[in-house]
Amino acid sequence: MHNFETVLTLLVGVAFLALVARRFRLPTPALLVAGGLLVALVPGLPIVRFDPQLVFLVFIPPLLYRASLLASYRDVRANFRPILSLGVGHVLFATIVVAWVAHHAVPGLPWASAFALGAVVSPPDVAAATAFLRRLPLPRRVVTILEGESMINDAAAIVAYRMAIAAAVTGTFSLGDAGLRFLWMGAGGVAVGLAVGWLMGSLRRHIHDPEVENTISLLSGYAAYVPAERLGVSGILAVFAMGIYLGRVGPRFVAADTRVQNVGMWDVVVFVLEGLIFVLTGLALRPIVEGLSGAAALELARAAVLVSLAVIIARLVWVYFAGNFRWLLGAWLRPHEARPRWQVLTISGWAGLRGGVTLILAASIPTVTASGAPFPGRDTIIALSYAVILVTLLGQGFTLAPLLRWLDVRETGDDERREELAARINASEAALARLEQLASEPWMHPGALSHTRDRYRLRTRHLRGHADGVLEDPIEAKSIAHLRLARELLAVERQELLRMRDNGAISDAVMRRVQQELDYEELLLHHE
Repeated sequence: MHNFETVLTLLVGVAFLALVARRFRLPTPALLVAGGLLVALVPGLPIVRFDPQLVFLVFIPPLLYRASLLASYRDVRANFRPILSLGVGHVLFATIVVAWVAHHAVPGLPWASAFALGAVVSPPDVAAATAFLRRLPLPRRVVTILEGESMINDAAAIVAYRMAIAAAVTGTFSLGDAGLRFLWMGAGGVAVGLAVGWLMGSLRRHIHDPEVENTISLLSGYAAYVPAERLGVSGILAVFAMGIYLGRVGPRFVAADTRVQNVGMWDVVVFVLEGLIFVLTGLALRPIVEGLSGAAALELARAAVLVSLAVIIARLVWVYFAGNFRWLLGAWLRPHEARPRWQVLTISGWAGLRGGVTLILAASIPTVTASGAPFPGRDTIIALSYAVILVTLLGQGFTLAPLLRWLDVRETGDDERREELAARINASEAALARLEQLASEPWMHPGALSHTRDRYRLRTRHLRGHADGVLEDPIEAKSIAHLRLARELLAVERQELLRMRDNGAISDAVMRRVQQELDYEELLLHHE
Protein backbone atom coordinates (compact mmCIF):
# COMPACT_ATOMS: atom_id res chain seq x y z
CA MET A 1 0.00 0.00 0.00
CA HIS A 2 2.87 2.34 0.84
CA ASN A 3 4.46 1.70 -2.58
CA PHE A 4 1.15 2.44 -4.27
CA GLU A 5 0.81 5.75 -2.43
CA THR A 6 4.39 6.66 -3.38
CA VAL A 7 3.77 5.99 -7.06
CA LEU A 8 0.52 7.99 -6.97
CA THR A 9 2.35 10.92 -5.39
CA LEU A 10 5.04 10.78 -8.03
CA LEU A 11 2.42 10.65 -10.79
CA VAL A 12 1.13 13.96 -9.45
CA GLY A 13 4.67 15.20 -9.99
CA VAL A 14 4.55 13.89 -13.57
CA ALA A 15 1.36 15.87 -14.21
CA PHE A 16 2.99 18.97 -12.73
CA LEU A 17 6.08 18.57 -14.93
CA ALA A 18 3.86 18.18 -18.00
CA LEU A 19 2.04 21.40 -17.10
CA VAL A 20 5.35 23.22 -16.66
CA ALA A 21 6.57 21.87 -20.01
CA ARG A 22 3.48 23.08 -21.85
CA ARG A 23 3.39 26.40 -20.04
CA PHE A 24 6.97 27.22 -21.08
CA ARG A 25 6.78 25.33 -24.42
CA LEU A 26 9.44 22.83 -23.43
CA PRO A 27 9.51 19.23 -24.69
CA THR A 28 7.69 17.09 -22.13
CA PRO A 29 10.10 14.08 -22.37
CA ALA A 30 13.03 16.32 -21.42
CA LEU A 31 11.35 17.40 -18.18
CA LEU A 32 10.17 13.86 -17.44
CA VAL A 33 13.67 12.41 -17.75
CA ALA A 34 14.96 15.24 -15.52
CA GLY A 35 12.17 14.47 -13.05
CA GLY A 36 13.09 10.78 -13.02
CA LEU A 37 16.70 11.69 -12.30
CA LEU A 38 15.51 13.94 -9.47
CA VAL A 39 13.55 11.02 -8.01
CA ALA A 40 16.74 8.94 -8.10
CA LEU A 41 18.78 11.63 -6.32
CA VAL A 42 16.34 12.98 -3.70
CA PRO A 43 17.13 11.42 -0.31
CA GLY A 44 14.40 9.99 1.89
CA LEU A 45 12.16 8.50 -0.80
CA PRO A 46 11.28 4.84 -0.16
CA ILE A 47 12.60 2.08 -2.39
CA VAL A 48 9.76 0.63 -4.46
CA ARG A 49 10.05 -3.00 -5.55
CA PHE A 50 8.30 -4.10 -8.73
CA ASP A 51 8.28 -7.25 -10.84
CA PRO A 52 10.34 -6.64 -14.02
CA GLN A 53 8.20 -9.03 -16.08
CA LEU A 54 5.06 -7.25 -14.92
CA VAL A 55 6.55 -3.95 -16.14
CA PHE A 56 7.07 -5.45 -19.60
CA LEU A 57 3.57 -6.95 -19.72
CA VAL A 58 1.80 -3.80 -18.51
CA PHE A 59 3.60 -1.25 -20.67
CA ILE A 60 4.69 -2.81 -23.97
CA PRO A 61 1.46 -4.26 -25.49
CA PRO A 62 -0.70 -1.11 -25.27
CA LEU A 63 2.06 1.29 -26.33
CA LEU A 64 3.14 -0.86 -29.28
CA TYR A 65 -0.48 -1.47 -30.32
CA ARG A 66 -1.24 2.25 -30.31
CA ALA A 67 1.87 3.07 -32.35
CA SER A 68 1.14 0.41 -34.99
CA LEU A 69 -2.55 1.38 -35.10
CA LEU A 70 -1.62 4.95 -36.13
CA ALA A 71 0.82 3.89 -38.83
CA SER A 72 0.09 5.10 -42.36
CA TYR A 73 -0.02 2.03 -44.59
CA ARG A 74 0.36 4.13 -47.75
CA ASP A 75 3.34 6.12 -46.50
CA VAL A 76 5.04 3.07 -45.00
CA ARG A 77 4.64 1.15 -48.28
CA ALA A 78 5.99 4.11 -50.29
CA ASN A 79 9.06 4.38 -48.04
CA PHE A 80 9.40 0.73 -47.12
CA ARG A 81 13.11 0.36 -47.96
CA PRO A 82 14.43 3.18 -45.73
CA ILE A 83 11.94 2.30 -42.99
CA LEU A 84 12.99 -1.35 -42.99
CA SER A 85 16.65 -0.34 -43.15
CA LEU A 86 16.34 1.87 -40.07
CA GLY A 87 13.74 -0.20 -38.23
CA VAL A 88 15.63 -3.50 -38.49
CA GLY A 89 19.10 -2.90 -39.97
CA HIS A 90 19.97 0.04 -37.72
CA VAL A 91 18.61 -1.71 -34.62
CA LEU A 92 20.78 -4.78 -35.19
CA PHE A 93 23.82 -2.68 -36.13
CA ALA A 94 23.45 -0.42 -33.07
CA THR A 95 22.91 -3.44 -30.82
CA ILE A 96 26.18 -5.01 -31.99
CA VAL A 97 28.18 -1.75 -31.78
CA VAL A 98 26.89 -0.87 -28.31
CA ALA A 99 27.44 -4.44 -27.09
CA TRP A 100 31.06 -4.34 -28.24
CA VAL A 101 31.70 -0.95 -26.61
CA ALA A 102 29.93 -1.87 -23.36
CA HIS A 103 31.71 -5.23 -23.05
CA HIS A 104 35.08 -3.48 -23.26
CA ALA A 105 34.13 -0.35 -21.30
CA VAL A 106 32.51 -2.07 -18.31
CA PRO A 107 34.82 -4.54 -16.54
CA GLY A 108 33.20 -7.92 -16.01
CA LEU A 109 30.11 -7.27 -18.16
CA PRO A 110 29.42 -10.54 -20.02
CA TRP A 111 28.58 -10.57 -23.71
CA ALA A 112 24.95 -11.59 -23.17
CA SER A 113 24.36 -8.64 -20.83
CA ALA A 114 26.22 -6.33 -23.22
CA PHE A 115 23.92 -7.42 -26.04
CA ALA A 116 20.92 -6.89 -23.75
CA LEU A 117 22.12 -3.32 -23.18
CA GLY A 118 22.59 -2.86 -26.93
CA ALA A 119 19.03 -4.01 -27.61
CA VAL A 120 17.67 -1.78 -24.84
CA VAL A 121 19.22 1.44 -26.20
CA SER A 122 18.98 0.66 -29.93
CA PRO A 123 15.37 1.79 -30.70
CA PRO A 124 14.86 5.56 -31.10
CA ASP A 125 11.63 7.06 -29.77
CA VAL A 126 9.83 9.11 -32.43
CA ALA A 127 7.54 10.65 -29.80
CA ALA A 128 10.58 12.14 -28.08
CA ALA A 129 11.92 13.54 -31.35
CA THR A 130 8.47 14.88 -32.28
CA ALA A 131 8.29 16.76 -28.99
CA PHE A 132 11.35 18.75 -30.08
CA LEU A 133 10.39 19.03 -33.77
CA ARG A 134 6.64 19.63 -33.45
CA ARG A 135 6.75 23.30 -34.46
CA LEU A 136 9.54 22.98 -37.04
CA PRO A 137 9.10 22.62 -40.84
CA LEU A 138 10.53 19.10 -41.07
CA PRO A 139 10.23 17.48 -44.53
CA ARG A 140 7.22 15.21 -44.73
CA ARG A 141 9.20 12.22 -46.00
CA VAL A 142 11.59 12.47 -43.04
CA VAL A 143 8.63 12.47 -40.63
CA THR A 144 7.10 9.48 -42.43
CA ILE A 145 10.35 7.52 -42.26
CA LEU A 146 10.93 8.35 -38.59
CA GLU A 147 7.38 7.35 -37.67
CA GLY A 148 7.57 4.16 -39.71
CA GLU A 149 10.96 3.34 -38.23
CA SER A 150 9.65 3.82 -34.71
CA MET A 151 6.82 1.40 -35.41
CA ILE A 152 9.17 -1.35 -36.68
CA ASN A 153 12.24 -0.76 -34.52
CA ASP A 154 10.33 -1.30 -31.29
CA ALA A 155 9.38 -4.79 -32.43
CA ALA A 156 12.88 -5.54 -33.76
CA ALA A 157 14.60 -4.27 -30.61
CA ILE A 158 12.26 -6.17 -28.32
CA VAL A 159 12.85 -9.43 -30.20
CA ALA A 160 16.63 -8.89 -30.02
CA TYR A 161 16.26 -7.97 -26.33
CA ARG A 162 14.32 -11.15 -25.55
CA MET A 163 16.97 -13.29 -27.25
CA ALA A 164 19.79 -11.56 -25.35
CA ILE A 165 17.95 -11.91 -22.05
CA ALA A 166 17.31 -15.59 -22.73
CA ALA A 167 21.03 -16.10 -23.39
CA ALA A 168 21.97 -14.27 -20.19
CA VAL A 169 19.41 -16.11 -18.08
CA THR A 170 20.18 -19.62 -19.39
CA GLY A 171 23.88 -19.06 -20.01
CA THR A 172 23.72 -20.68 -23.47
CA PHE A 173 23.41 -19.24 -26.97
CA SER A 174 23.58 -20.67 -30.49
CA LEU A 175 23.37 -18.30 -33.46
CA GLY A 176 21.91 -20.97 -35.75
CA ASP A 177 19.28 -22.06 -33.24
CA ALA A 178 18.49 -18.43 -32.43
CA GLY A 179 18.03 -17.60 -36.14
CA LEU A 180 15.66 -20.50 -36.72
CA ARG A 181 13.79 -19.71 -33.52
CA PHE A 182 13.50 -16.06 -34.57
CA LEU A 183 11.98 -17.05 -37.93
CA TRP A 184 9.53 -19.43 -36.30
CA MET A 185 8.55 -16.99 -33.56
CA GLY A 186 8.27 -14.10 -36.02
CA ALA A 187 6.10 -15.93 -38.57
CA GLY A 188 3.96 -17.42 -35.82
CA GLY A 189 3.57 -14.06 -34.09
CA VAL A 190 2.42 -12.33 -37.28
CA ALA A 191 -0.05 -15.17 -37.96
CA VAL A 192 -1.51 -14.96 -34.45
CA GLY A 193 -1.71 -11.16 -34.66
CA LEU A 194 -3.58 -11.25 -37.98
CA ALA A 195 -5.95 -13.93 -36.67
CA VAL A 196 -6.72 -11.98 -33.49
CA GLY A 197 -7.07 -8.78 -35.52
CA TRP A 198 -9.61 -10.46 -37.82
CA LEU A 199 -11.57 -11.72 -34.79
CA MET A 200 -11.49 -8.26 -33.18
CA GLY A 201 -12.64 -6.63 -36.41
CA SER A 202 -15.46 -9.16 -36.85
CA LEU A 203 -16.60 -8.58 -33.27
CA ARG A 204 -16.51 -4.80 -33.45
CA ARG A 205 -18.47 -4.69 -36.70
CA HIS A 206 -21.50 -5.79 -34.69
CA ILE A 207 -21.00 -3.44 -31.72
CA HIS A 208 -21.85 0.23 -31.42
CA ASP A 209 -21.18 1.16 -27.83
CA PRO A 210 -18.30 3.64 -27.33
CA GLU A 211 -17.51 2.52 -23.77
CA VAL A 212 -17.43 -1.17 -24.67
CA GLU A 213 -15.55 -0.61 -27.93
CA ASN A 214 -12.88 1.54 -26.32
CA THR A 215 -12.45 -0.94 -23.51
CA ILE A 216 -11.87 -3.57 -26.22
CA SER A 217 -9.41 -1.19 -27.90
CA LEU A 218 -7.53 -0.73 -24.62
CA LEU A 219 -7.25 -4.49 -24.15
CA SER A 220 -6.52 -5.36 -27.79
CA GLY A 221 -2.74 -5.30 -27.34
CA TYR A 222 -3.01 -7.87 -24.58
CA ALA A 223 -5.49 -9.93 -26.62
CA ALA A 224 -2.77 -10.52 -29.22
CA TYR A 225 0.26 -10.59 -26.91
CA VAL A 226 -0.89 -13.12 -24.28
CA PRO A 227 -2.06 -15.95 -26.59
CA ALA A 228 0.99 -15.53 -28.83
CA GLU A 229 3.31 -15.88 -25.85
CA ARG A 230 1.34 -18.89 -24.62
CA LEU A 231 1.82 -20.53 -28.02
CA GLY A 232 5.56 -19.90 -27.90
CA VAL A 233 5.67 -17.29 -30.68
CA SER A 234 6.45 -13.56 -30.62
CA GLY A 235 3.80 -11.59 -28.77
CA ILE A 236 5.45 -8.37 -29.87
CA LEU A 237 5.08 -9.14 -33.58
CA ALA A 238 1.53 -10.35 -32.92
CA VAL A 239 0.64 -6.93 -31.44
CA PHE A 240 2.41 -5.20 -34.31
CA ALA A 241 0.58 -7.22 -37.01
CA MET A 242 -2.79 -6.79 -35.34
CA GLY A 243 -2.32 -3.03 -34.99
CA ILE A 244 -1.41 -2.64 -38.67
CA TYR A 245 -4.44 -4.72 -39.72
CA LEU A 246 -6.97 -2.93 -37.50
CA GLY A 247 -5.53 0.47 -38.42
CA ARG A 248 -6.29 -0.37 -42.04
CA VAL A 249 -9.80 -1.86 -41.66
CA GLY A 250 -10.99 -0.10 -38.48
CA PRO A 251 -12.15 3.18 -40.10
CA ARG A 252 -14.70 1.15 -42.11
CA PHE A 253 -16.78 0.18 -39.07
CA VAL A 254 -15.79 2.33 -36.06
CA ALA A 255 -18.45 4.99 -35.42
CA ALA A 256 -17.71 8.71 -35.05
CA ASP A 257 -18.57 8.97 -31.34
CA THR A 258 -16.35 5.96 -30.61
CA ARG A 259 -13.43 7.54 -32.51
CA VAL A 260 -13.77 10.86 -30.68
CA GLN A 261 -13.75 9.12 -27.31
CA ASN A 262 -10.97 6.76 -28.41
CA VAL A 263 -8.52 9.57 -29.22
CA GLY A 264 -8.93 11.18 -25.81
CA MET A 265 -8.72 7.84 -24.00
CA TRP A 266 -5.48 6.79 -25.71
CA ASP A 267 -3.89 10.22 -25.21
CA VAL A 268 -4.42 9.85 -21.46
CA VAL A 269 -3.31 6.21 -21.36
CA VAL A 270 -0.08 6.88 -23.27
CA PHE A 271 0.66 9.96 -21.15
CA VAL A 272 0.16 8.05 -17.87
CA LEU A 273 2.15 4.99 -18.99
CA GLU A 274 5.09 7.03 -20.29
CA GLY A 275 5.09 9.27 -17.24
CA LEU A 276 4.89 6.28 -14.91
CA ILE A 277 7.84 4.51 -16.52
CA PHE A 278 10.05 7.57 -15.97
CA VAL A 279 9.01 7.51 -12.31
CA LEU A 280 9.58 3.76 -11.91
CA THR A 281 13.00 3.96 -13.57
CA GLY A 282 13.95 6.84 -11.29
CA LEU A 283 12.98 4.71 -8.30
CA ALA A 284 14.98 1.78 -9.70
CA LEU A 285 18.00 4.08 -10.06
CA ARG A 286 17.91 5.17 -6.40
CA PRO A 287 19.58 2.12 -4.84
CA ILE A 288 22.08 2.06 -7.73
CA VAL A 289 23.05 5.71 -7.16
CA GLU A 290 23.20 5.28 -3.39
CA GLY A 291 25.53 2.29 -3.74
CA LEU A 292 28.08 4.05 -5.92
CA SER A 293 31.44 4.98 -4.46
CA GLY A 294 33.68 7.68 -5.92
CA ALA A 295 35.75 5.34 -8.09
CA ALA A 296 32.72 3.32 -9.20
CA ALA A 297 30.85 6.51 -10.10
CA LEU A 298 33.75 7.71 -12.27
CA GLU A 299 33.98 4.34 -13.98
CA LEU A 300 30.23 4.30 -14.63
CA ALA A 301 30.35 7.89 -15.95
CA ARG A 302 33.16 6.94 -18.34
CA ALA A 303 31.19 3.95 -19.58
CA ALA A 304 28.07 6.13 -19.96
CA VAL A 305 29.96 8.59 -22.17
CA LEU A 306 31.38 5.83 -24.34
CA VAL A 307 28.06 4.01 -24.72
CA SER A 308 26.21 7.26 -25.50
CA LEU A 309 28.77 8.15 -28.16
CA ALA A 310 28.46 4.65 -29.58
CA VAL A 311 24.69 5.03 -29.83
CA ILE A 312 24.92 8.41 -31.61
CA ILE A 313 27.78 7.48 -33.96
CA ALA A 314 26.27 4.09 -34.86
CA ARG A 315 23.05 5.75 -35.97
CA LEU A 316 24.80 8.43 -38.03
CA VAL A 317 27.03 5.83 -39.70
CA TRP A 318 24.08 3.61 -40.53
CA VAL A 319 21.94 6.48 -41.82
CA TYR A 320 24.69 7.73 -44.14
CA PHE A 321 25.43 4.20 -45.32
CA ALA A 322 21.77 3.25 -45.85
CA GLY A 323 21.11 6.52 -47.66
CA ASN A 324 23.96 6.07 -50.12
CA PHE A 325 24.84 2.40 -50.46
CA ARG A 326 22.63 1.89 -53.55
CA TRP A 327 24.65 4.51 -55.40
CA LEU A 328 27.95 3.12 -54.13
CA LEU A 329 27.11 -0.34 -55.47
CA GLY A 330 26.33 0.78 -58.99
CA ALA A 331 23.63 2.15 -61.27
CA TRP A 332 21.74 -1.14 -61.51
CA LEU A 333 20.76 -0.86 -57.83
CA ARG A 334 19.59 2.74 -57.94
CA PRO A 335 15.97 3.18 -56.90
CA HIS A 336 13.61 5.48 -58.75
CA GLU A 337 13.48 8.10 -56.01
CA ALA A 338 16.02 10.92 -55.86
CA ARG A 339 19.23 10.47 -53.94
CA PRO A 340 18.76 11.90 -50.42
CA ARG A 341 20.62 15.08 -49.53
CA TRP A 342 23.30 14.71 -46.88
CA GLN A 343 21.59 17.45 -44.87
CA VAL A 344 18.39 15.38 -44.68
CA LEU A 345 20.36 12.28 -43.72
CA THR A 346 22.08 14.26 -40.96
CA ILE A 347 18.75 15.34 -39.49
CA SER A 348 17.41 11.78 -39.69
CA GLY A 349 20.49 10.52 -37.90
CA TRP A 350 20.50 13.23 -35.25
CA ALA A 351 16.78 12.69 -34.51
CA GLY A 352 17.43 9.25 -33.02
CA LEU A 353 16.47 10.20 -29.47
CA ARG A 354 15.88 7.46 -26.91
CA GLY A 355 12.85 7.49 -24.63
CA GLY A 356 10.08 5.41 -23.12
CA VAL A 357 10.70 2.04 -24.81
CA THR A 358 14.33 2.05 -23.67
CA LEU A 359 13.21 2.71 -20.10
CA ILE A 360 10.62 -0.08 -20.21
CA LEU A 361 13.12 -2.61 -21.53
CA ALA A 362 15.73 -1.59 -18.95
CA ALA A 363 13.25 -1.80 -16.07
CA SER A 364 11.99 -5.22 -17.21
CA ILE A 365 15.38 -6.96 -17.10
CA PRO A 366 15.08 -9.98 -14.77
CA THR A 367 16.67 -9.78 -11.37
CA VAL A 368 17.96 -13.38 -11.37
CA THR A 369 19.10 -16.01 -13.90
CA ALA A 370 17.80 -19.55 -14.28
CA SER A 371 20.30 -20.73 -11.65
CA GLY A 372 19.03 -18.20 -9.10
CA ALA A 373 22.13 -16.00 -9.33
CA PRO A 374 21.70 -12.22 -9.74
CA PHE A 375 21.36 -11.13 -13.35
CA PRO A 376 24.89 -10.04 -14.39
CA GLY A 377 25.22 -6.28 -14.75
CA ARG A 378 21.51 -5.47 -14.30
CA ASP A 379 22.14 -2.27 -12.31
CA THR A 380 24.79 -1.16 -14.80
CA ILE A 381 22.44 -1.71 -17.74
CA ILE A 382 19.69 0.37 -16.08
CA ALA A 383 22.11 3.19 -15.21
CA LEU A 384 23.70 3.26 -18.68
CA SER A 385 20.29 3.19 -20.37
CA TYR A 386 19.17 6.21 -18.37
CA ALA A 387 22.42 7.98 -19.21
CA VAL A 388 21.85 7.37 -22.93
CA ILE A 389 18.35 8.82 -22.65
CA LEU A 390 19.69 11.87 -20.82
CA VAL A 391 22.40 12.49 -23.41
CA THR A 392 20.16 12.00 -26.44
CA LEU A 393 17.12 13.84 -25.09
CA LEU A 394 18.92 16.81 -23.59
CA GLY A 395 21.98 16.87 -25.84
CA GLN A 396 20.63 15.94 -29.26
CA GLY A 397 17.07 17.06 -28.57
CA PHE A 398 17.81 20.71 -27.81
CA THR A 399 20.24 20.96 -30.73
CA LEU A 400 17.78 19.58 -33.32
CA ALA A 401 16.14 22.94 -34.05
CA PRO A 402 19.42 24.89 -34.48
CA LEU A 403 20.78 22.06 -36.64
CA LEU A 404 17.66 22.10 -38.81
CA ARG A 405 18.02 25.84 -39.37
CA TRP A 406 21.78 25.66 -39.95
CA LEU A 407 21.42 22.91 -42.56
CA ASP A 408 18.45 24.73 -44.14
CA VAL A 409 16.26 21.63 -44.09
CA ARG A 410 12.67 22.76 -44.28
CA GLU A 411 9.40 22.07 -45.99
CA THR A 412 6.40 24.33 -46.48
CA GLY A 413 3.83 21.57 -46.05
CA ASP A 414 2.08 22.56 -49.30
CA ASP A 415 1.75 18.98 -50.53
CA GLU A 416 -0.04 17.83 -47.39
CA ARG A 417 -2.33 20.88 -47.43
CA ARG A 418 -3.21 20.17 -51.06
CA GLU A 419 -4.03 16.57 -50.18
CA GLU A 420 -6.21 17.71 -47.28
CA LEU A 421 -8.06 20.25 -49.43
CA ALA A 422 -8.63 17.66 -52.16
CA ALA A 423 -10.00 15.22 -49.58
CA ARG A 424 -12.39 17.83 -48.15
CA ILE A 425 -13.56 18.98 -51.61
CA ASN A 426 -14.21 15.42 -52.81
CA ALA A 427 -16.02 14.54 -49.58
CA SER A 428 -18.25 17.65 -49.82
CA GLU A 429 -19.05 17.03 -53.49
CA ALA A 430 -19.90 13.39 -52.75
CA ALA A 431 -22.25 14.57 -50.00
CA LEU A 432 -23.92 17.06 -52.38
CA ALA A 433 -24.43 14.34 -54.98
CA ARG A 434 -25.99 12.06 -52.38
CA LEU A 435 -28.15 14.94 -51.18
CA GLU A 436 -29.65 15.34 -54.64
CA GLN A 437 -30.39 11.61 -54.74
CA LEU A 438 -32.22 11.87 -51.42
CA ALA A 439 -34.18 14.99 -52.38
CA SER A 440 -37.13 12.94 -53.68
CA GLU A 441 -37.35 10.62 -50.67
CA PRO A 442 -40.73 10.81 -48.90
CA TRP A 443 -39.13 11.45 -45.51
CA MET A 444 -37.12 14.45 -46.77
CA HIS A 445 -38.26 17.78 -45.29
CA PRO A 446 -37.95 20.77 -47.66
CA GLY A 447 -36.51 23.01 -44.97
CA ALA A 448 -33.87 20.43 -44.00
CA LEU A 449 -33.01 19.88 -47.66
CA SER A 450 -32.59 23.60 -48.37
CA HIS A 451 -30.54 24.29 -45.24
CA THR A 452 -28.22 21.30 -45.77
CA ARG A 453 -27.77 22.02 -49.48
CA ASP A 454 -26.81 25.66 -48.76
CA ARG A 455 -24.38 24.61 -46.05
CA TYR A 456 -22.58 22.09 -48.26
CA ARG A 457 -22.51 24.43 -51.25
CA LEU A 458 -21.02 27.20 -49.09
CA ARG A 459 -18.43 24.79 -47.72
CA THR A 460 -17.49 23.52 -51.21
CA ARG A 461 -17.27 27.08 -52.57
CA HIS A 462 -14.93 28.15 -49.78
CA LEU A 463 -12.80 25.04 -50.21
CA ARG A 464 -12.48 25.55 -53.95
CA GLY A 465 -11.66 29.23 -53.44
CA HIS A 466 -8.92 28.30 -50.99
CA ALA A 467 -7.57 25.59 -53.36
CA ASP A 468 -7.45 28.09 -56.25
CA GLY A 469 -5.67 30.68 -54.12
CA VAL A 470 -8.60 33.09 -54.18
CA LEU A 471 -9.22 32.87 -50.43
CA GLU A 472 -6.41 33.38 -47.97
CA ASP A 473 -8.42 32.25 -44.96
CA PRO A 474 -7.33 28.68 -44.07
CA ILE A 475 -10.67 27.99 -42.38
CA GLU A 476 -13.07 26.37 -44.77
CA ALA A 477 -16.46 28.02 -44.34
CA LYS A 478 -15.93 30.43 -41.45
CA SER A 479 -14.13 33.71 -41.40
CA ILE A 480 -12.16 34.58 -38.28
CA ALA A 481 -14.91 37.00 -37.27
CA HIS A 482 -17.55 34.33 -37.81
CA LEU A 483 -15.60 31.86 -35.70
CA ARG A 484 -15.21 34.33 -32.87
CA LEU A 485 -18.90 35.20 -33.02
CA ALA A 486 -19.89 31.52 -32.83
CA ARG A 487 -17.66 30.98 -29.80
CA GLU A 488 -19.02 34.05 -28.05
CA LEU A 489 -22.57 32.78 -28.52
CA LEU A 490 -21.65 29.29 -27.30
CA ALA A 491 -20.08 30.83 -24.19
CA VAL A 492 -23.32 32.72 -23.48
CA GLU A 493 -25.32 29.51 -23.91
CA ARG A 494 -23.08 27.73 -21.39
CA GLN A 495 -23.42 30.56 -18.90
CA GLU A 496 -27.20 30.41 -19.21
CA LEU A 497 -27.15 26.67 -18.66
CA LEU A 498 -25.11 27.13 -15.48
CA ARG A 499 -27.48 29.88 -14.27
CA MET A 500 -30.52 27.65 -14.80
CA ARG A 501 -28.80 24.74 -13.05
CA ASP A 502 -27.79 26.93 -10.10
CA ASN A 503 -31.34 28.29 -9.80
CA GLY A 504 -32.82 24.80 -9.81
CA ALA A 505 -34.69 25.30 -13.11
CA ILE A 506 -32.95 22.29 -14.69
CA SER A 507 -31.23 19.22 -13.30
CA ASP A 508 -27.52 18.47 -13.59
CA ALA A 509 -28.30 15.63 -16.00
CA VAL A 510 -30.17 17.98 -18.36
CA MET A 511 -27.37 20.52 -18.14
CA ARG A 512 -24.76 17.90 -19.03
CA ARG A 513 -26.73 16.65 -22.06
CA VAL A 514 -27.15 20.14 -23.51
CA GLN A 515 -23.57 21.03 -22.59
CA GLN A 516 -22.30 17.99 -24.48
CA GLU A 517 -24.12 19.16 -27.63
CA LEU A 518 -22.54 22.60 -27.27
CA ASP A 519 -19.12 21.00 -26.82
CA TYR A 520 -19.48 18.99 -30.04
CA GLU A 521 -20.68 22.10 -31.84
CA GLU A 522 -17.58 23.99 -30.72
CA LEU A 523 -15.32 21.16 -31.90
CA LEU A 524 -17.04 21.26 -35.31
CA LEU A 525 -16.28 24.96 -35.69
CA HIS A 526 -12.77 24.00 -36.79
CA HIS A 527 -14.11 21.96 -39.70
CA GLU A 528 -17.06 23.92 -41.06
